[in-house]
Amino acid sequence: MQQFESLRASSLYCKKCSTAMPVREKLLLVLPDKEIYDYLCTGCASSLGQREVTAGELMMSRAQMARQAATSRLGF
Repeated sequence: MQQFESLRASSLYCKKCSTAMPVREKLLLVLPDKEIYDYLCTGCASSLGQREVTAGELMMSRAQMARQAATSRLGF
């Protein structure tokens, strides 16, 4: 399903905190074909996982944001 192609975690289980914790994304690496992000626990700053975004996904999300901005300017 296309709606699940670009999921972002808002909370993940942290072993140090022993509970699900809110996370923040930190950009780790920018490559020609993708970007790699690290999920960090907001409580203890432990790394809880990574997310890769391909160049195609980046282009699609930027195009969608541009469409949404244009629509909001028109008042729809």
